[in-house]
Amino acid sequence: MKHRHYKMILISAVLLALTACTVGPDYVRPTTDVPPSYKEADGWKKAQPKDDAAKGPWWETFNDSLLNTLEERVAISNQNVAAAEAQYRQARALVQAARAGFFPTITAGASVVRSRRSSNVGGASSFSSSGIATDFQLPGDFSWELDIWGKVRRQVEASQAGAEASAANLEAVRLSMQAELAVDYFALRSLDAQKQLLDATAAAYEKSLQLTKNRYVSGISSRLDVVLAETLLKNTQAQAIDTSVQRAQFEHAIAVLVGTPASVFSLDAAPLSAVPPAIPIGVPSELLERRPDIASAERSVAAANAQIGVAIAAFYPTITLSASGGFEASHLSKWLTWPSRFWSVGTSVAETVFEGGLRSALTDQARAAYDASVASYRQTVLTAFQEVEDNLATLRILEDEAGVQDEAVKAATQAVTISTNQYKAGTATYLDVIVTQAAALNNERTLITIQGRRMVAGALLIKALGGGWNESAAGPSGNGGAGGMETGK
Repeated sequence: MKHRHYKMILISAVLLALTACTVGPDYVRPTTDVPPSYKEADGWKKAQPKDDAAKGPWWETFNDSLLNTLEERVAISNQNVAAAEAQYRQARALVQAARAGFFPTITAGASVVRSRRSSNVGGASSFSSSGIATDFQLPGDFSWELDIWGKVRRQVEASQAGAEASAANLEAVRLSMQAELAVDYFALRSLDAQKQLLDATAAAYEKSLQLTKNRYVSGISSRLDVVLAETLLKNTQAQAIDTSVQRAQFEHAIAVLVGTPASVFSLDAAPLSAVPPAIPIGVPSELLERRPDIASAERSVAAANAQIGVAIAAFYPTITLSASGGFEASHLSKWLTWPSRFWSVGTSVAETVFEGGLRSALTDQARAAYDASVASYRQTVLTAFQEVEDNLATLRILEDEAGVQDEAVKAATQAVTISTNQYKAGTATYLDVIVTQAAALNNERTLITIQGRRMVAGALLIKALGGGWNESAAGPSGNGGAGGMETGK
């Protein structure tokens, strides 16, 4: 009858565990204000529907083979990415650790204890007349805390959400490092273009200097003209040298991003000549699905919500099943014999009666942490919209500026031709030539800088939109296709 009684206890406890409830609020994604369209998207074609678009090597749209090679190395060798990947593996291990709470704990061991009891204490029959005895034990223990109130389930839920947040963090770090590489790469190529311009301009100035020297020898020009020509030449050569400082810094930054010591990394000069590619901007609601930092923030909210359930479960009693058994004897020859067996089976219910408001405080803390994570999530969404709008505006405005600046370069080039001809004809001073040449150089450098900024803004816009997309998944729509974005100009 006793065995049947314990069997009924065990069956009842298992059924109770299977029909248990889960305390605490069920998770609902926080609401956010999502605008119907981007304010700065006027004149841009929207990408056709791609909620399930596969993220791919977005940098390939810039059509630069060296950039493609460097970007691939970021995912493999960048140490920030490696650290984020290790943190993701750590988060997955924590999920498994939380799931262990669903199962009982079973321990086993063996011990041999030699002891002597005091002669002034009544001894047991197992002790010899000298008071010395040996105790052989081979015990096993079983303990199972039933998840009646869903504490373990909430802990698993929180750990799973944390692992998903960690996975999103990994993607966010990878995207950030890849975008940073693209930004540094385009900045470096912009400096290469400026260096090429300055070297070509210096070569032209050398010819002008020689012309001025010849005119000076012939008595047509003054010594001042020669000095002015030499000044302009040396100043231009100094500017060309100065570009090497920033170029070296960008090159070193790229080396770190691809996981290579700066001392053994170098990039050959290659002037920037590209323009930003067609970029699909989609609609604002897609941003919530595409950006890994938003996904990470949302999963953190889910984890915080589950922790509220964990805190609330502490208000309910703990029900534990326990059992122990094994063999115990005072002589080795009798240790593993059937009469030496012992066992016990039982269940316990424990409830905290007084703890000075600790559980209430921990519950309030969990709710406050949830509120903070919701605010952080909404702030992340707002920041994401800001970044998209910023880069859309930057690309739109820089395109207009580039058009105007290109006209300025053409006008400055004509001014140099006119002033040079007038100087040769003796109707203008060399100071007029110097002024027009300096203006032409500054305008050309400004145009190169604008082109570099457009490429950087293109890379940052892709990052702000959450990374790559799959253009082939869309049908044709205009020059850029459904997956493309172009200005309406």
